Amino acid sequence: MKGLLGRKLGMTRIFDESGKVIPVTVIEAGPCYVTQKKTVETDGYSAIQIGFEETEQRKLTRPEWMRLKKVNLPPLRHLRELRMSDVSGYEVGQKLLVDLFKPGDKVDITGLSKGRGFAGVVKRHGFAGGPATHGQSDRHRAPGSIGSGTTPGRVYKGTRMAGHMGNQKSTSQNLQVVMVDPERNLLLVRGPVPGGKNGLVLIREAVKQ
Repeated sequence: MKGLLGRKLGMTRIFDESGKVIPVTVIEAGPCYVTQKKTVETDGYSAIQIGFEETEQRKLTRPEWMRLKKVNLPPLRHLRELRMSDVSGYEVGQKLLVDLFKPGDKVDITGLSKGRGFAGVVKRHGFAGGPATHGQSDRHRAPGSIGSGTTPGRVYKGTRMAGHMGNQKSTSQNLQVVMVDPERNLLLVRGPVPGGKNGLVLIREAVKQ
């Protein structure tokens, strides 16, 4: 399992050899540093922790900075853990670049979806709303009944209602890497990925290939 942290820069399009348009998301992926190694013997599972985006020392807490300083790494804004079966190919302090991936690879990309604020059931869950005619006045986008009276006499947990929409972790699976630009640390992936421009994303090898 290989992976990188990056920032979504936006969407554009490129053309293949036959002139067909391919919509792509441009991601600035890496460089990342291996900040920690975890093994079954010491931690009970295998994983590496990677850090991304150098920042100012004052923006980290003292424990965060001292842990990075101890392994001779710069102050890093974001840290994420990647589970993997074998960590023998990685060393603390190792630099991971975008050439970890190549065109044709399938990846899963996780990010924070765009926040939509407080949304009604039509927008949030795709409800049809009430009829537009036959005396209907103010129930066009209302949810309708949320349960019966005597039985069960309450509203079931998880009933779909209006509420906070978006701004939660979301993963797009099996996206194809179209182009890799090692000089500019750019990764072009076919299709959209979660989040807005400049949003932090985690790019991992696809688990459902």
